[in-house]
Amino acid sequence: MLSIEDLQVSYGGVRAVRGMTIKVDDGQIVGLVGANGAGKTSVLNAITGLVPRTGQVNFDGKDLGRMKTADIVRSGVIQVAQGRQLFPDMTVLENLELGGFLLEPLQVCEGIEKIFMQFPILKERAGQDAGTLSGGEQQMLAMARGLMGRPRVLLVDEPCLGLSPKMVGRLREVIQQINGEGIAVLVVEQNTAFVFGLASNVYVIENGKVVLEGEPEQLSRDDRVRSAYLGI
Repeated sequence: MLSIEDLQVSYGGVRAVRGMTIKVDDGQIVGLVGANGAGKTSVLNAITGLVPRTGQVNFDGKDLGRMKTADIVRSGVIQVAQGRQLFPDMTVLENLELGGFLLEPLQVCEGIEKIFMQFPILKERAGQDAGTLSGGEQQMLAMARGLMGRPRVLLVDEPCLGLSPKMVGRLREVIQQINGEGIAVLVVEQNTAFVFGLASNVYVIENGKVVLEGEPEQLSRDDRVRSAYLGI
């Protein structure tokens, strides 16, 4: 469904992504793990056209490199940004409505109704400003806002950041539920254990390059992964 070949991203003279090649098949959860500064967020930003890049980024036969970000979103590739990036002085409902800005009004209403069924806490907080929610509730709202755009593949950036272990467990359930509806997920995380418990395939990156790839069970037996990312 989504394939990235020889992806290169540079900021001035600094190369953040160096010839990366990854793919996400239809209905698959794929993980991208690595230390802070390894280039994970740059990969997602490159896919959605938020940063200049070279190489091939294709989705469902379309060359995303030739498309504007809004058109990439329309095609079904939607990013849930690191740090949630909510509008804190707008209500939960208003944030959700903004997530459906490319949809028809009836589709927005249908989407919100579905979101409130999936995330009852957001229905309870519908009139509350997003900035007053707990960290976990804000992450749920960020995920829900992304779902409002009717994604076919959801790019999720560091969803566990700042969350309690209990909320991390709830977040795992949410991503599995999303995937169960047929939505492919590419999740970027420093929390390797979280990704290994979700993904069917994982890419380990260092300094903007893929250094390992495989199924979580296979990678968890690799001494480099065990010492550097699993603390074993």
